[in-house]
Amino acid sequence: MFEPVPSEVSFPRLEERRLAFWRAHDTFRQSLRLREGRQQFVFYDGPPFANGLPHYGHLLAGTIKDVVPRYQTMRGRYVERVFGWDCHGLPVENEIERQMDINSKRQIEAYGIARFNEACRGTVLRYTREWEAFVERIGRWVDFQNGYRTMDTAYMESIWWVFRQLWDRGLVYEGHKILPYCPRCATPLSNFEANQGYEDVQDPSVTLRFRDAADPNLYYLAWTTTPWTLPSNLALCAGPDIEYLEVEDGDVRYLLAADRLAAYYPKERPRVRARLHGRDLAGRRYEPLFPYFADLATQGAFRLITADYVSTEDGTGIVHTAPGFGEEDAEAGRRHGVPVVCPIDAECRFTAEVADYQGRPVKETDRDIIRRLKDEGKLIHQSTCQHSYPHCWRCETPLIYRAVST
Repeated sequence: MFEPVPSEVSFPRLEERRLAFWRAHDTFRQSLRLREGRQQFVFYDGPPFANGLPHYGHLLAGTIKDVVPRYQTMRGRYVERVFGWDCHGLPVENEIERQMDINSKRQIEAYGIARFNEACRGTVLRYTREWEAFVERIGRWVDFQNGYRTMDTAYMESIWWVFRQLWDRGLVYEGHKILPYCPRCATPLSNFEANQGYEDVQDPSVTLRFRDAADPNLYYLAWTTTPWTLPSNLALCAGPDIEYLEVEDGDVRYLLAADRLAAYYPKERPRVRARLHGRDLAGRRYEPLFPYFADLATQGAFRLITADYVSTEDGTGIVHTAPGFGEEDAEAGRRHGVPVVCPIDAECRFTAEVADYQGRPVKETDRDIIRRLKDEGKLIHQSTCQHSYPHCWRCETPLIYRAVST
């Protein structure tokens, strides 16, 4: 007979009774022993950091992760579930930086990487007991006794073994990928991390004129909100189906999108010399805005290219393109054979390749770059724009999208 159901049920007490039953009968390991020798099912689970307490996100993900191995076990398969600890990465380092009042990668190197690693090693398993209690409390079945740690030599060597197998099969290549990057932490972030820290910021908005390489009286008007990337400009990008106008302005002619003419000539419309589409502009060459990478003209740089992401919602309909900064810039440059330059160091300071601003944080050079372009007669319009921009979730530093070797 079934026990009568009380009118007031304590669900926590029911859960605790069930957990006590599982412990007393070693139910999890029994389920494994009963299926030894059966078809194996492997479930890959990214391990958490143990230097912080579990939160709701862990509860949700952990519960979902538990469902899959249970289902496969119920189908008669042998499913090992070994818990692990992620002992590397920024959450661990960030904790030690706070404790030691360290604020940059340079300070870590001055302190000593070996000493810093040892300090990190001492804190990565701080909350293992709390984690074990939490995981058991949500009813998740995993093996803690044989758990792995990513800082163990055997684990690291297994990862290198896997990488070697990929290398020997010719499946590994070196390239560049545009990633959100924190100048203060001197490290890339995942897109998920970048999406955690958006803030409204004021950035400069500038329109520049780029002189055609063959016609000294013809200029292409291009727009950007990142003046610090202009020394790395290697292409101008137009929309293939956008209509462009070549208009007279005094002794020179400017080329911009037809839909943007009113924004730059709100009172008196200039005389239109020609109408054409973006695809008609592809391949035209222009003079470099800065001298730093002028020699790359022989390698496919300083050309007009096309991409579908170009719009006429703002700017001029022609986009300044630096393939070393920005995912769309990099993809457009790759498709059209434009080289990649990324003249900044690990802390996003200009390198010797951009000698006039060497050693300076890139975002701090915006004003000087704008002033220089104005003095050289290359600045057409200057204003500011407010937009939502990603910041590092740890240190609240504005991120930079830059090319990272992969």
